Amino acid sequence: MTKDYKTVQNEAQSEFAEKRSRFIGYCKPVSNEQEAVDFINSKRGEHWNATHNVYAYSLREGNIKRYSDDGEPSGTAGMPVLDVITKNEIYDVCIVVTRYFGGVLLGTGGLVRAYSQGAKVALEAGNVVMMQNCLICQTRCSYNQYGKVSSLIMEIGAVIDDTVYETDVLIKFHIKPENLDKLNKQLADATSGEIQATSDSEKYFMCETAVKPNN
Repeated sequence: MTKDYKTVQNEAQSEFAEKRSRFIGYCKPVSNEQEAVDFINSKRGEHWNATHNVYAYSLREGNIKRYSDDGEPSGTAGMPVLDVITKNEIYDVCIVVTRYFGGVLLGTGGLVRAYSQGAKVALEAGNVVMMQNCLICQTRCSYNQYGKVSSLIMEIGAVIDDTVYETDVLIKFHIKPENLDKLNKQLADATSGEIQATSDSEKYFMCETAVKPNN
């Protein structure tokens, strides 16, 4: 079964100042390397006159992780951004931290802290969420059974995606894989074995709960 993972919900930005330097953290959900490269290039174009446009991204596909210091001392910029991503186990995300130099040198430790902070505030603005792998299911029941069947589906934590009213009722829903057998037992008990749910595919769905990133 495919593993659940964390990503960002939205493209977002946040900024702060550190010793007169302006740092702008951007993040965007991406599904492949080309989308990440396009996002990086768009920020480079938008901030063509910035001192640095540092980036890092992490993709589930191929377990790809890349970063760039973009002229900052080696290991002080891109790697700290990537560290925030990897330590929080976030995937399918690209972060760009833009810096406008303010005239005061930050030193190695100061740069690491500033770019780490740029990544963190970008992720917070983008809203880190858990993506759960769920089974796509359906079941049919009579109109008399609908109230009980739909209640059992929701009580076990599944989410009803669609209900089609025909000669009987078709209920389409998604559910965590480990809960399908439990649901089918409850449906069988409640309907004398008449009703069972079936699944023919799976898909990722976003949890509503946001996950606060750590440094």
